[in-house]
Amino acid sequence: MDENNRQQEAQPSPELGREDSVGKTTEPRLPKIISFRDLCRCGDEVWIEHAGQLYRLRCTKQGKLLLTK
Repeated sequence: MDENNRQQEAQPSPELGREDSVGKTTEPRLPKIISFRDLCRCGDEVWIEHAGQLYRLRCTKQGKLLLTK
């Protein structure tokens, strides 16, 4: 995939905007894109804490991501 396609895919749609305290829609936020390779620099898994629960995100031998609780 070339750079132009990535930029087009990363563009948010207008409905992703947030409302400020007055009720006006602010500029849409771009999604944060992090490659799994950058996320787990020291292996093939990452432990994620969310709402007091631990989750394990790992890359399988087939190259798929698996999230388990």
